[in-house]
Amino acid sequence: MHNLRAHVKKWIQLSSIFSCSSKSIYMSSRVNVFEIEEEPRSRFDFKSYMINKITSINEALDSAVPLIEPIKLHEAMRYTLLSGGKRVRPIVCIAACELVGGHESTVMPTACAQEMIHSMSVMLDDLPCMDNDDFRRGKLSNHRVYGEKITLLAVRSLQALAVDHVVTATRGVPPERLVRALTEMAILTGSKGAAAGQIADLCSSGEDFNVSIEQLEHIHMQKTGTLCEGSVVSGAIIGGASEEEIEKLRKFSKCIGLMFQIVDDVLDVTKSSMELGKPAGKDVVAAKATYPRLIGIEKSRELALKLNSEAKEQLSGFDQEKAAPLIALADYIVARQN
Repeated sequence: MHNLRAHVKKWIQLSSIFSCSSKSIYMSSRVNVFEIEEEPRSRFDFKSYMINKITSINEALDSAVPLIEPIKLHEAMRYTLLSGGKRVRPIVCIAACELVGGHESTVMPTACAQEMIHSMSVMLDDLPCMDNDDFRRGKLSNHRVYGEKITLLAVRSLQALAVDHVVTATRGVPPERLVRALTEMAILTGSKGAAAGQIADLCSSGEDFNVSIEQLEHIHMQKTGTLCEGSVVSGAIIGGASEEEIEKLRKFSKCIGLMFQIVDDVLDVTKSSMELGKPAGKDVVAAKATYPRLIGIEKSRELALKLNSEAKEQLSGFDQEKAAPLIALADYIVARQN
């Protein structure tokens, strides 16, 4: 850890890509609160890459969930799905597929499915019986607009649509790859993945509840890390990755998944609600187990930087030009401001 800090060279300002719709993209840049080692300059244009990918993803999502009967249900499904966001999960899905020789058009249904799963997870997280959040991405949460009953039905519908969309919209991929990708998605979102992480998170709140750093890592790896893992690994599978490539990318995804949540923990206590687009400081109020609470803000930042370095090490054996998007995405995740 000390060596990592010794190699820190300067503050790097990364572009944060937020609030996007199928027709508009809002971009903002802020000074980063994390120090990361400066990479050699390359010709890879990360900003243009993100704009292009987000535009393609938003158009695909808009087409995947048309506003049809029952109108109210599909409105609720579209409300959160198309309300913007960083689109990190579908982008890493596409980037992993392209890294191993696949194509965006082939993996786009899987990438859309990953965003559907992410959307349904935040819709559940925001419910009064869960995290009880009224705002998401600077807008009212789904249940505040449509009510809890319709939100729950929209969650179920998005989960079902994610599977249906992969099966019916994917072209030119052998059935065994589709089955394997869907199996990964099912395992990593169910009782062995994100759902298990959510229940562990719910049970670890309160001033009197003692959580070890190992237990907290387990919670974060399941609640957040599994969705990143599912996105990266399913993209690699669709792209025809070898077993060795899949395992390297799995390790990469575990690093960036945990890193994502650690950064989230830090931002919750260092940023305002306006900057985050959701209520800030709620983890503190709920006495939730977080990295800043257990090891402090500075050590949390150091751990995120260490994970960033470890994630990029997993990509060292790949063609570095093709790996450039995932390398840049890892830096983007550790440097994000909301």
